[in-house]
Amino acid sequence: MSQSSTLPARHDHLDGLALGLMILICASWGLNQVAVKIAGDGISPIWLATLRSAGGTVLMVTWMLWRNIPIFSRDGSLGVGLLMGFIFAVEFILFYWGMTFTTVSRGVLFFYMSPFAVAIGAHFFIRGERLTQRKLVGLCLAFTGLGLAVYEGLTFPTYRELIGDGMIFFAAVLWGIQTVLFKAGRLSAIAPEKTLLYELGVSALLMPLALLFVSERGIFSPSMLVWACVAYQIIVIVFASYIGWLWLVVRYPASHLASFSFLVPVLGFLGGAVLLNEEISPLLLGTVTLICSGIYIVSRSDRPKSAAA
Repeated sequence: MSQSSTLPARHDHLDGLALGLMILICASWGLNQVAVKIAGDGISPIWLATLRSAGGTVLMVTWMLWRNIPIFSRDGSLGVGLLMGFIFAVEFILFYWGMTFTTVSRGVLFFYMSPFAVAIGAHFFIRGERLTQRKLVGLCLAFTGLGLAVYEGLTFPTYRELIGDGMIFFAAVLWGIQTVLFKAGRLSAIAPEKTLLYELGVSALLMPLALLFVSERGIFSPSMLVWACVAYQIIVIVFASYIGWLWLVVRYPASHLASFSFLVPVLGFLGGAVLLNEEISPLLLGTVTLICSGIYIVSRSDRPKSAAA
């Protein structure tokens, strides 16, 4: 049977299954910011990112062999797969490194602004996912909230947080580019597990090369809590949640799915405040309000009410 004959059914809106799975994924990603911050207290950022990708690669290969998913089949995906792996490597080096400069409550805001890149890229490269006036209003609200976070950073005694915020924001843009590449290109026609293997495998090989230019401490305080947070990132985040995310991207509009990523800042705020005792300022609370408003506006269906019924 040809690959094209086994492609999954496409949907033009988010049904109950998609909504439930996205909420679970967003909850796990929200806690991930806390796990990254805790793990960073015992393992330096590039080493941590490399361990994450290497562990995820082992799990993904095991999964694909168990499910009889072809790993080395000639499906025309090698070139774009290698590109995705390179972008993935740069993205998470920036993310892990940036998290050493800023707080969870700020970092999670900037990283989950990737829907901007997704929505804009989908408008130009993915059929049927054009920006509407309503979506633009929602995205502008969220961007205004992000502006409040930047303004607050300018009031700090140093620009340390803003440096980390900038690195994480650029990582978010790269994540958005990856989503559009996956949705609009050859990778949407292959098993999502293979796409994830490209990202993890290539990044696991490339990330250590960054150590040639940056001196890091390595694994310097490997407590049980640190290793538990590393395991959480590998098993729950890299393996389970990303498979779920890629499965959804193949079947549902990328910009609609990405809009739900705005849920993660709320959960990241709660995780940072409750688990790490981070202070949530009035400006950041205003940011959350604007971002949540953007979630509601952007994620509403464009279909007529009669069609929705």
